[in-house]
Amino acid sequence: FADKEEIKKPKKQCATVLGYPISIFFIVVNEFCERFSYYGMRAVLVLYFKYFLKWDDDFATTIYHTFVALCYLTPILGAIVADSWLGKFKTIVYLSIVYALGQVVMAVSAIHDITDANRDGTPDNMGFHIALSMVGLLLIALGTGGIKPCVAAFGGDQFADDQEKQRSTFFSIFYLSINAGSLLSTIITPMLRAQECGIHSQQKCYPLAFGVPAALMVVALIVFIIGSGMYNKTAPQGNILVKVCKCIGFAIKNRYRHRSSQYPKRVHWMDWAEEKYDKLLIAQVKMVLKVLFLYIPLPMFWALFDQQGSRWTLQATTMDGNFGALVIQPDQMQTVNPILILILVPIMDSVIYPLISKCKLNFTPLKRMTVGMFFAALAFVAAALVQMQIDKTLPTFPSSTEGQVKFLNVVNRTLDVQAGTNEFTLEPYTANNDYLTFDQTFDLNLGPGISYPISLQDGNRSTRVIIQDGDVPRTLFFNDMKSKPEDGANAIRFFNSYNSTVNITVGKLDYEAIVYNNMSVYANVPQGNAHFKIVNDAGVECIYSQELGFGSSYTLLILPNFTFGEYCHQGIKQVLDIEPNTFHMAWQIPQYFLMTAGEVVFSVTGLEFSYSQAPSNMKSVLQAGWLLTVAVGNIIVLIVAEAAKLPDQWAEYILFASLLVLVCIIFAIMAYFYTYTDPAKIEAEFSRNEPEDKKRKSLEMSRKDSLEQSKERRETIFQISQKLRFPSDL
Repeated sequence: FADKEEIKKPKKQCATVLGYPISIFFIVVNEFCERFSYYGMRAVLVLYFKYFLKWDDDFATTIYHTFVALCYLTPILGAIVADSWLGKFKTIVYLSIVYALGQVVMAVSAIHDITDANRDGTPDNMGFHIALSMVGLLLIALGTGGIKPCVAAFGGDQFADDQEKQRSTFFSIFYLSINAGSLLSTIITPMLRAQECGIHSQQKCYPLAFGVPAALMVVALIVFIIGSGMYNKTAPQGNILVKVCKCIGFAIKNRYRHRSSQYPKRVHWMDWAEEKYDKLLIAQVKMVLKVLFLYIPLPMFWALFDQQGSRWTLQATTMDGNFGALVIQPDQMQTVNPILILILVPIMDSVIYPLISKCKLNFTPLKRMTVGMFFAALAFVAAALVQMQIDKTLPTFPSSTEGQVKFLNVVNRTLDVQAGTNEFTLEPYTANNDYLTFDQTFDLNLGPGISYPISLQDGNRSTRVIIQDGDVPRTLFFNDMKSKPEDGANAIRFFNSYNSTVNITVGKLDYEAIVYNNMSVYANVPQGNAHFKIVNDAGVECIYSQELGFGSSYTLLILPNFTFGEYCHQGIKQVLDIEPNTFHMAWQIPQYFLMTAGEVVFSVTGLEFSYSQAPSNMKSVLQAGWLLTVAVGNIIVLIVAEAAKLPDQWAEYILFASLLVLVCIIFAIMAYFYTYTDPAKIEAEFSRNEPEDKKRKSLEMSRKDSLEQSKERRETIFQISQKLRFPSDL
């Protein structure tokens, strides 16, 4: 499987620039493009699920975290394939092809025109798009996870043994390229998504938001292959993770075989592997298991951390993203995390930790991790407080057993209205302030002898427009928005009480012809100053402008006295159906700060601690264990999202925060009883004892051989004596 060149050739010297192999520049560029591709696609993923595939928040969250979990499970597979069969270079190339193909499939799945036969902007065969999306995500998870453990290690292979300083600098540049790629992608792809594109109808441009990451992944693959002739390619040496698993498996199996009380107990259950594996390997496995045991509570941290891309992004869609000169898209708030990382990491290393050290406080790595988990819990408490404030600004939509209605008076006189037990007065061309809720049929009374039975559809909102029909008023029925408009847009529609047909457009959106006493469809108009162009059959125009925020819904009423010309705006009246988002997106910054502070203290320290406690040849085993905790954390999210079914989102945030505090306490207790070890010292002791063990084994073998030879001589003498006693046998 491995290249013959990889097996036969020794490590070659590559051309260098400033002391660095040229080959590493291809690897750094490859990593930048790949991380841009991954984080760019992931930034808009949950909104794609909600607004394109029309999934609810819980299901979108579940699939999102299932995908992330797969991305952190497949690195184990990639490491085994690279170390045992293909080698790092081939593994990266082959899986990058799979990766790029997955990104292309995702981009194609987001093209609504493929199945939009009636050209209304909505796919007619949603199952086709869902199937393509799932295939694309599976390929991406296999690709990004598979190459994750290989690229950094392959970069390290490019340096000679005497280039430790350059290798260390390379890893710093390498991780800088990761953060640069993720930061730029989470800024750019939401901007691409916010554009409108399409062949027959203009919709949010998810194909472009997925297409650019796909193109970057193709670029990453091409750049990596271009450098092929310059790389040092090492042959696969066998995967230590497989060896560790076999050693553990043998110990368990051997212990089970000797479970009877007649066999003496051993100090540690891993000692049952001594019959097959050497003591150094067993000691190394013991050290690894000791750290892996501490990993058990860690998935809960990642369960909260990775919700930045799901629940927190969905939370941002119900907030006001207008920062004055800058308008932030909901999925762009994720950029706060990498920005804060670049700020907080040097502050922690250069200021906070040295200050704590000067105060003579024993702030051990495990204590730091405990503090990091507590910060993450506080972040979710902050998110819950933000959600409570958002909920106060959200309208109360009807439940599945009730309907809501609003009454709009377009009769040129005041009406005294009685709807069920509700009595109110409607001035001309006005509506009642809020929707009325009913769970059964009611009578609508518009004056003496004018009464209509009204039945509302359960779970629905509607407007009853009161018009003059001869001598008496009657109502026209129109369905309203029963949820907040998508993606922070504004749902705008027109009712035409002007005695002429009009055509209305805003930007690229066309309301088409609206006849007298009829309502247009809703159009999602983005935040900003919207300019509506109203044209009559004669081609005379009126430009009506309205400043729009985020997430509102209006019915714009064209009055009977509407006239075209400079003052045409005076003939249009606004009826507010859903209030715009008023709670500002800046209130999410504290929760992002707390979460990022927790990440810096927890994640960076956790990796540093793991590496310090791991044997020299088993760093990759702990890396696999660390990635596994991320995967399990995402699985926890999808379990809670599906199982808890809490009525309020803030309650779910508090639930996660409470679970993490509980886990934090358990981890603190485990950390208290943990004894720090020095793997290098233990390995050195085994190296010193190894010659003595070999000498002792040699003496034992010599003694055993001499005993066997003595036994053989005695047997030979006995046989000869027997022959002498019975000469007939000779």
